Amino acid sequence: MNRKTLVLPAVVGLLAPVLAACGGSDSGGKGGDAISVGTTDRFTASKKVPAPFDPAYAYDVGSWNVLRQTVQTLMTMPRSGSGDPVPEAAESCIFSDNGSERYVCTLRKDLKFASGDPITAADVKYSIDRVRSIKADSMVYSLLSTIDTVETQGARKVIFHLNTPDATFPYKLATPTAGIVNPDDYSKDALRNGFEVDGSGPYTLQAEVKDNVVVKTVFTKNPNYQGQLKPKNDKIELVSFDGADAMGKALEKGDLDVMTRAMSPEQINTYSTNPPKNVNLVESSGMEIRFLGFNTATGSVKSKAVRQAMAQVIDRGDLVAKVYGTTADPLYSLVPAGITGHQNSFFNRYGDPDKAKAAATLRGADITSPVKMTLHYTTDHYGSATKKEFEVLKDQLNASGLFDVDIKGDIWDTFRDAELDGKYDVYGMGWFPDFPDADSFLAPFLDKDNTLGSPYANGTIRNQLIPAERREADRLTASKSLQQIQNIVAEDVPTLPLWQGKQYVAARDDVTGVERTLSSSAVLQLWELGRGISE
Repeated sequence: MNRKTLVLPAVVGLLAPVLAACGGSDSGGKGGDAISVGTTDRFTASKKVPAPFDPAYAYDVGSWNVLRQTVQTLMTMPRSGSGDPVPEAAESCIFSDNGSERYVCTLRKDLKFASGDPITAADVKYSIDRVRSIKADSMVYSLLSTIDTVETQGARKVIFHLNTPDATFPYKLATPTAGIVNPDDYSKDALRNGFEVDGSGPYTLQAEVKDNVVVKTVFTKNPNYQGQLKPKNDKIELVSFDGADAMGKALEKGDLDVMTRAMSPEQINTYSTNPPKNVNLVESSGMEIRFLGFNTATGSVKSKAVRQAMAQVIDRGDLVAKVYGTTADPLYSLVPAGITGHQNSFFNRYGDPDKAKAAATLRGADITSPVKMTLHYTTDHYGSATKKEFEVLKDQLNASGLFDVDIKGDIWDTFRDAELDGKYDVYGMGWFPDFPDADSFLAPFLDKDNTLGSPYANGTIRNQLIPAERREADRLTASKSLQQIQNIVAEDVPTLPLWQGKQYVAARDDVTGVERTLSSSAVLQLWELGRGISE
């Protein structure tokens, strides 16, 4: 393969036969050195975050990608990341009624944890009930909120009785939150502190830790694994870097085999136009979104008119052009383009940026301008371009004369705690979907027990529209309710969508399977990587 940018559509698997010539899938990593993969994700254990890798707590893309390698779920997404979930630890799963309220799964025969202990239906029930019982402050348990009770029949059958119809439930069973854990290793009513993980996934895990921070995560092939996945390597080392520059230098020197998130826009541009020797860049469509969140209960943005005026002033096209270039696209809804039910509700409501309209909105609510506020962002979680993004947002808002904006950055642990505690009026967040459906871009921010800890509560959304869209197994039919939700969000502005990102992976040219390393849902599929001869 020559050193050019390889551009892939969302359904990457469709191109697999064409790309197979880039290296034999059986040659990767078998009996050889571990394949080293770089990331800027940082995994820290603290009093506030005691259990980064516990399925009952973890709720960020980095931790989930660790769990996907090690903790098995009943269902899993196809390798492309799109389409319907398929059985993983389960032999089969199906709704046994016409109302999407009773879901029955049968486990594979002779399923075992990596320790060799057998997995039974009782272990599945224990794992699911444990998440729902602990109710960690990450709010990840909300993914399982439609479960009423979990029943077992014999050693292999699990029956989920739902409290409301939920056609998205199979997707939720494919998330690490529904991961199967061994009751011998995980307490029923307490989180598992630290970085140990025990499951039945394709790999076991050994974390190298310094000062309560993981510096390297070593994944070793699990000989007891049974499931859909077919690992093409025996060992992977996931190495955490302080920033994209250090990660890039390691790749270029040959100390690193693969570089994943988060690459800087400058790196992506360089690797696209003038890549280092023996390095390939893979581009694919993605579902990552960025948005501003608001504390609607207090402070400078309590008034809907202020939030609406911000939506009227911010120029997404200018923001993307100045900071992210071709690596992102403006976004006018919480639901990204490419997802069934998406519509450009914010553009339909506000059109192009217009200072005069924003000023009229403030005057109509008797709000004196300029409105003083601070925009908060995280310095170490979404990549090095975040600071520049907020500098552009500050300039845009201040240039209107309607706002007096300052910006402040904090490390992720500080930022996330403050955001959940309601200490920020305005804050920048990123989101990767729990599963590839519009529900996963709306309910986590708008339903009760939402992941933002947001005080915004709209009864029509929570009591009518979310239940209505979840009743529809046909997601095209669900679009009507989903689009109504998006329109209400554009009117009330509890969040303000900014942009939708593409995905990039850079790798040494003797590594195979790179085009499948990240699915369209941002799932890190380390089992796809191998070593071979590139052409």
